[in-house]
Amino acid sequence: MKPLIIIPAYNEALNIEKTIKDVTTNTNYDYIIINDCSKDNTKQICEDNNFNVISLPINYGLTSGIQVGMKYAYQNNYDIAIQFDGDGQHQAKYLKDLITQIEEGNCDIAIGSRFVIQKKPVSLRMFGSMIIEKCIKLTTGQKIKDVSSGMRAYNKKAIEELAKNPSLTPEPDTLVYMIKKGMKVKEVQVEMSEREFGESYLTLFKSAEYMLNVVFSILFIRSMTKKNKKGGK
Repeated sequence: MKPLIIIPAYNEALNIEKTIKDVTTNTNYDYIIINDCSKDNTKQICEDNNFNVISLPINYGLTSGIQVGMKYAYQNNYDIAIQFDGDGQHQAKYLKDLITQIEEGNCDIAIGSRFVIQKKPVSLRMFGSMIIEKCIKLTTGQKIKDVSSGMRAYNKKAIEELAKNPSLTPEPDTLVYMIKKGMKVKEVQVEMSEREFGESYLTLFKSAEYMLNVVFSILFIRSMTKKNKKGGK
């Protein structure tokens, strides 16, 4: 199968070289950086290093960045597309494990999960994660332990859905939509690193707002998706 790693990047000048080195050292997969009109010199670093990059003209946000990557994957006939953060927290050595699950037909979407065999730490952020987890279980019957993981691999069917449906985001509510469409989701144990440079955009207030928006979408929007046991459209 032909995989593509999609790397969304916004103001990742201090992290992007390390991320690409990790990807090229530990895999032989194609990659594409989606530079979301970074205000720092992310674009210049990518160009100076001849990285594979698409630079967006304005800052559209993570959702649009991932959609651009999925459209690129779909148009260029990739079999698997992997969402992989540009901040250095994801580790490329685990990507083969995700891809293997799809290649063997075990799932349509493989999630790099921190909590398959490890317990979630006790924190306000993890409390929000547990609420989202319970909402997913309530609406789909499936338990997903690491709902906020941004390391996900999608097969060709899922790529097409993400490329053609602009309402889908790289957030947990989309997993509900995919499951209701009949797609199989599986978690694979991975480890993630701490961010070395830069800060997460999710402050305490934004984290609470994010949780409420995701819960609302799961319970009142994605839960209405018509079930398709065969995984068709």
